[in-house]
Amino acid sequence: MSESRDYIVRATAANHQIRAFAATTKDMVECARTSHNTSPVATAALGRLLTAGAMMGAMQKNEQDVLTLKIKAGGPINGITVTADAKGNVKGYVGNPQVMLPPNSKGKLDVAGAVGVGLLQVIKDMGLKEPYVGQTILTTSEIAEDLTYYFATSEQVPSSVGLGVLMEKDNTVKRAGGFIIQLLPFTDDEIIEKLEKNLSDVTSVTEMLEQGMTPEGILEHILDGLDMVVTDRLDTSFACDCSENKIEKMLISLGREEMQAMIEDGETIEVNCHFCGKKYHVSVERLKELLSEAVK
Repeated sequence: MSESRDYIVRATAANHQIRAFAATTKDMVECARTSHNTSPVATAALGRLLTAGAMMGAMQKNEQDVLTLKIKAGGPINGITVTADAKGNVKGYVGNPQVMLPPNSKGKLDVAGAVGVGLLQVIKDMGLKEPYVGQTILTTSEIAEDLTYYFATSEQVPSSVGLGVLMEKDNTVKRAGGFIIQLLPFTDDEIIEKLEKNLSDVTSVTEMLEQGMTPEGILEHILDGLDMVVTDRLDTSFACDCSENKIEKMLISLGREEMQAMIEDGETIEVNCHFCGKKYHVSVERLKELLSEAVK
């Protein structure tokens, strides 16, 4: 994978009454596509949630905080999971990467049909005893609208979320990105009206990206006339932190009986990482060593 050109911009507007995020994520989504060999509709669905995860990860206060977005729904994609940290690292997978559906009534990839009816879970692990878990129903299963609904109901933050993934004819990723605009408490009514008017003029994320807009350009367009100030820029990429050591710890956690059964099978076992598709091989000899370490 070539070096990622993806990044997130953080900004404020209207004298800190609005906070805003925008991202370009083409390389991230393409990396996810090649890692999981996803179909176009699965790429679009996963790409939207990865983009949202990247921006929501950037909202976290502490570097150690980890955010997980889970869509549990009845559609043929069989759920989506995305995990992001505060440093711009994001990873994720779908239950059925090969899902194929005809285009929707607008002639576009049928993400809502692939996702189906269900729930969106937002899990924030902030190093406390218990992680924060927010859950809402999927209102449209198009993902951006579902996150807008989540912010309003679970976090009581009026927000506007836009996400988009555009595919090339050869099914690689042409454009991907998104934005999240949030009103802070006590925002003036005239500011809200101005923002709503600006948002009503927004066509789609992919169209703005196709016009050559950067994340800064997208925010300038949406926050026109609201004195936007960019506060930060953060590189973001599809990055998995799986390792041989983590795989071995996972095997030990299965327990003695399970490991003994694997040893008796006499075969090298293959373990696949859900998040990035990487394959790890653990020999019978190594399993015996792990078992003896676990017993000590």
